[in-house]
Amino acid sequence: MYLIAGLGNPGREYEMTRHNIGFHTLDYIADKYGIKVKKLKFKALYGEGMIAGERVLLIKPQTYMNNSGESLYDFVHFFKVPVEKLIVISDDVSLDTGRIRVRGKGSDGGHNGLKSIIYMLQSDAFPRVKMGVGAPAHDMVNHVLGRFTKDEVPVMEDAIERAIGAVEEIIRHGVPSAMNKFNAAPVKKQNGE
Repeated sequence: MYLIAGLGNPGREYEMTRHNIGFHTLDYIADKYGIKVKKLKFKALYGEGMIAGERVLLIKPQTYMNNSGESLYDFVHFFKVPVEKLIVISDDVSLDTGRIRVRGKGSDGGHNGLKSIIYMLQSDAFPRVKMGVGAPAHDMVNHVLGRFTKDEVPVMEDAIERAIGAVEEIIRHGVPSAMNKFNAAPVKKQNGE
């Protein structure tokens, strides 16, 4: 069994913000595989289904980003899933808008959601799909809590498709294969450039 967690903040005011790209991508995965993410457990919305022949739980922690680890700790321990089978999807300001990067483990990179998960699990050995939302010009908070521009939307829709492919590849063939396939993939240009 795999746990696939999309990170974000609950509440209408955070919908479609850069920080919520993990939630948004998880919604696309749920739609593609016909999984309803509506049950409530361990401070998260979740749904159960199958991807690439494996049982999966899709999870959207409702603890707010900075406490994502509280919810995921409970899922990992209740379902007795090794941390290597927890796939986390999150935003990343160090990547250009639309770029995705698959990692098998590593530091939090300054991301408070990942920091919380690493702290609660006492491990950084979980795969993650980082989705580039671009670096802020000035204010980090306003950037990540801001919405994508009209030009960025198609770029991010393409990134979501690649992120879904990366999750599927991790499940089918493992993290190294997903890294080889998706980390160097070209990013769709804005305005069809």
